[in-house]
Amino acid sequence: MAQSIEIEEHITVGTLAEKLMMPVSRLITELMKNGVMATVNERIDFDTAQIIINELGLEVELTRKEDTDSIIPRTKKSYGDNERSVPRPPVVAVMGHVDHGKTSLLDVIRGAKVAESEAGGITQHISAYQITYNNRPITFLDTPGHEAFATIREHGAHLTDIAVIVIAADDGVKPQTVEAIRFARKAGVKMIVAITKIDKPEADANRIKQQLTEHKLLAEEWGGDTVIVEVSAKANKGINNLLDMIQLVADVEDLRAEVDVPAIGLIIEANTEPGRGPAAHALIENGTLKRGDFITTGSTYAKVRNLESAAGVPILSATPSMPVIITGFKSLPEFGDEFEVVANEHLAKSRANTEKIKKNTINGRLDLDSIDLIKIINRSNQLETYDVIIKADVQGSLTSVLDSLKALETDEVAVKAIGSGVGLVNENDVQLAHGSNAVIYAFNASVPTNVKRLANRDKVVIHEYKIIYELIDDIRAELSQMLSPEIIETDLGKLRVKAIFKTTKSEVICGGEVIAGKLAVPAQAKITRAKKQIAEVEVTNLKRGPQDVKEVEKGEMCGISLKTEKKINLLEGDILGLFKRESIERKL
Repeated sequence: MAQSIEIEEHITVGTLAEKLMMPVSRLITELMKNGVMATVNERIDFDTAQIIINELGLEVELTRKEDTDSIIPRTKKSYGDNERSVPRPPVVAVMGHVDHGKTSLLDVIRGAKVAESEAGGITQHISAYQITYNNRPITFLDTPGHEAFATIREHGAHLTDIAVIVIAADDGVKPQTVEAIRFARKAGVKMIVAITKIDKPEADANRIKQQLTEHKLLAEEWGGDTVIVEVSAKANKGINNLLDMIQLVADVEDLRAEVDVPAIGLIIEANTEPGRGPAAHALIENGTLKRGDFITTGSTYAKVRNLESAAGVPILSATPSMPVIITGFKSLPEFGDEFEVVANEHLAKSRANTEKIKKNTINGRLDLDSIDLIKIINRSNQLETYDVIIKADVQGSLTSVLDSLKALETDEVAVKAIGSGVGLVNENDVQLAHGSNAVIYAFNASVPTNVKRLANRDKVVIHEYKIIYELIDDIRAELSQMLSPEIIETDLGKLRVKAIFKTTKSEVICGGEVIAGKLAVPAQAKITRAKKQIAEVEVTNLKRGPQDVKEVEKGEMCGISLKTEKKINLLEGDILGLFKRESIERKL
């Protein structure tokens, strides 16, 4: 009888793998075989999920349930449907492949030098700020380009009105470019393509435009409706044209919001700041947020103690499309959660507690109808885990690291995060690692001197990283070492026994004719009689006449010495099949 699993109309690849109790890497491989390129955080629809389950030969019946995920994909709300609404600035996400010049382009727009300070030249989390152009504000979001940050990029797409897809003129459309286009389409936002690095000799903008047609983006000058702007951050060329196009698209979209109502917005990023506690980078969607307001988000709440612009300048209030920094939370808010202003602390606390109970109930629920317990037991016996504790600087980065590690799981090995969190590596982390033989991985998270001393004393290993792919590569290497080696057997040749000269408990010396291939030592041999294997032995020596040799060709006669673990009753006519057995190290 097929087991029944209830899923939403859309489900992430990672969640589906969990429900099917299989490694996410296997599910991704099967999707690729069927022409669906998806990461662990990508969503697939119900029909695709059912097709893949059938392809895998699983006896599973899917049933639909209402999609309750309120984070990704978000339903865009319209706040401009009444007479109180006013025009608001556009929110623009800059997206694209790693190292295609997203951050450098934004540096020129805001006159900063962020890219030089980013580890490895890669944006590690979403950054947000607001500029003024032609006396009108524009809010920009810079999203990471490395593949590990898929979750952050998808959030970036759903936060915005316009997505600027950055493509390097000397490189072309790449995997993260295609992913950014897909995210923007799914989020329902307008796209502008910025072809960067056009100052380079090898730049070819027409080639980029041709590649874009393969993804149903046709340039305006070619009869399409896709705005394409050629820019160079280095030469400061085309920047004003890009900003003009952003404002033109925003005007066409007629973006509006209310101001004189309590604020609603989204958490862009969250981290713990020394001396200030949990802090959130947020984006105002509607209304006005004031210092002293009570807000609730997910399972936490805050009285806004400090309200600052994205540049860290204290402000008294924030209006729609403004990126802000908020402190005063009771605990760290979740990356991507919606927040709203409520009337008082009692209501804020009550809502947060309700969400906390709901979250704990969902996390603690075990749906026995949808789980094959025997499969769980068998799988847990086979799976070897690498226990880690992950600390990161911000919530979004932590999510990206954990998602990337989950994608490394196979049928044999997996990363088990026994602890994770945002902020400094602390003594509790070291004590947890010491008690569970875990390794601590700190991504942009500092390790105080006293914690390092404690770790040295307790022989706890702490690895620190500034670049996410270095962390992932190192953990992949650790998992590779845990994989059982691949055993390769190479057939050499066969000998038919024609005489037995000596038989003891641990040795047999015999002679015969090579009837196939070529014999060589050292080697192993399988002894077969009437096509049935009766023993496996080690070949220690070959003789042609009185002389020791290393090889004997087909058709030649030879003597052969065998080492055995127990006495073997070898008979004339038995076949010795010689082979070499090698152990090959495997990698993920």
